[in-house]
Amino acid sequence: MPLVSMTEMLNKAKSEGYAVGQFNLNNLEFTQAILQAAEEEKSPVILGVSEGAARYMGGFKTVVKMVEGLLEDYKITVPVAIHLDHGSSFDKCKEAIDAGFTSVMIDASHDPFEQNVETTSKVVEYAHSKGVSVEAELGTVGGQEDDVVADGVIYADAKECEELVKRTGIDCLAPALGSVHGPYKGEPNLGFAEMEEIGSLTGVPLVLHGGTGIPTKDIQKSISLGTAKINVNTENQIASAKRVREVLAADTEVYDPRKYLGPAREAIKETVIGKMREFGSSNKA
Repeated sequence: MPLVSMTEMLNKAKSEGYAVGQFNLNNLEFTQAILQAAEEEKSPVILGVSEGAARYMGGFKTVVKMVEGLLEDYKITVPVAIHLDHGSSFDKCKEAIDAGFTSVMIDASHDPFEQNVETTSKVVEYAHSKGVSVEAELGTVGGQEDDVVADGVIYADAKECEELVKRTGIDCLAPALGSVHGPYKGEPNLGFAEMEEIGSLTGVPLVLHGGTGIPTKDIQKSISLGTAKINVNTENQIASAKRVREVLAADTEVYDPRKYLGPAREAIKETVIGKMREFGSSNKA
């Protein structure tokens, strides 16, 4: 099945009360594991690619070609979107779209509101002309993800969220409501009242960044309040690194990368399958 945008899969998820996972690509094994999990679970899936990870893998074009090759070789039948995570500018979003990405996130949340509206509108205009979906962010998600560093959590303003959606025509919105990138220090504290208000004011599917380490009950509550996309990366990275360490510790003579990256790929796949079941996207393709 060819790559698709996120619009249809997220609207369906929102109306049917589940969420689609965005799982970030870091290398070939991550890509294989996530696609295999999606096909086995018959789940739609979003492949997130940060600018840093794209650089690491060679560039946007390389990432798209790798994904397209695996879709064909693995005979993938479920809907798959390839999504630029935290696009830093119009130019980066355009570059990803021109390389074959089917979805982009423009993150102008650090700019003044009017500037965010202006940049986001420009991205939406170009993306929609190519059938590509757009996610935007308001407020500040804490922690660090590649090039994106935020010191503290700043909650999104509900009225600004409503205005941003109305004025830009984005397909989904990531309002910062207490989640962080990377591991949590202590219990996550999500703003559910704000989430409910933003969901009803905007009417678009909401996105939860920093999905690693959020308790299942909070995930379920977020979904019930209109969250239709949940981003996970750290959990897969931790699971794969742990498995590599175990393999190398058990046999110090191992040098063939397939002998330790293969098990790492299995660990990622197990983690992704668990998340798809938790988010309710299994058998929704």
